[in-house]
Amino acid sequence: MSTDTHALVQVRDLKVHFPIRKGLWQRQVGAVQAVDGISFDILKGETLGLVGESGCGKSTTGLAILRLLALTSGSVTFEGHDLSARTEAQLRALRRHMMMIFQDPYSSLNPRMTVNGIISEPLHVFQIGEPQERAERVRDLMTLVGLNPSFANRYPHEFSGGQRQRIGIARALATHPSFIVGDEPISALDVSIQSQVVNLLSDLKSKLNLTYLFISHDLSMVRYISNRVAVMYLGRIVELSERDSLFGQPLHPYTRALLSAVPIANPKRERARQRIILPGDVPSPANPPAGCRFHPRCPFATKECGAVDPALRNLAPLGAPPHWVACHHAEKIA
Repeated sequence: MSTDTHALVQVRDLKVHFPIRKGLWQRQVGAVQAVDGISFDILKGETLGLVGESGCGKSTTGLAILRLLALTSGSVTFEGHDLSARTEAQLRALRRHMMMIFQDPYSSLNPRMTVNGIISEPLHVFQIGEPQERAERVRDLMTLVGLNPSFANRYPHEFSGGQRQRIGIARALATHPSFIVGDEPISALDVSIQSQVVNLLSDLKSKLNLTYLFISHDLSMVRYISNRVAVMYLGRIVELSERDSLFGQPLHPYTRALLSAVPIANPKRERARQRIILPGDVPSPANPPAGCRFHPRCPFATKECGAVDPALRNLAPLGAPPHWVACHHAEKIA
């Protein structure tokens, strides 16, 4: 995948492996290959959706990009700065420009801190502003995310799940970041609240010129908020393209299976369509299959699939936005 001059974040051959240790001396006997050699760009001002089954490595990817997890190998570049080569002290100056919205609004907020303390904590950490300026910033942020500023001295247990997530969003915006990773920010919320939070994130992106990595397993929400979508399976990216291209003409068998599970509002179309049921279970990331990792469950698999690991190829027509897919038989499937 070629380097894009408009990329805010560039990920190259990223690997995050967790060691498996056994015995009295805790010797390493293997590794869980949570993320195993992925490359992609996140362009300035866009929302890149990252989707896949639970356990495919989505959240690990988000944490690794922000260097909240150690990288096994590969590189992550943010605004021209190679994060993988920086020490913790050197990363500190860059962290205020990269923030995260966590999945669980209940466990991600300190129950002993007031809303004012939670939102202003990043300002204290990065020594931004005087006390009066910080208090004013907290009030502005609460108004921005749809919370009453008069609630600043309340504690998290006094708020609903949706309100808590808005507090988490306000905290992430406190230092004027340019890049935000949303690690399934709506999955723990009621369905009636999810659309409100997604609309808020979309509005904030326009107002504040933000760039998002939106991690989710909810394909309908990803389709609504994302500009481009990357599909992960067992630690690898198997397809990446513009949103309309991926949802309109998926080229990877796994993507087709995922999309076939998304409900359709039209009852006639819902009854007429054919769902793709994949055989077997997802293999263990501690012992992934050789060749294409999807081939044990793929209806189009051949001997080549079990022996050769497919590289990402751009199969978009000439002049169209790139449509990357890692499949030996993508042309036949399309």
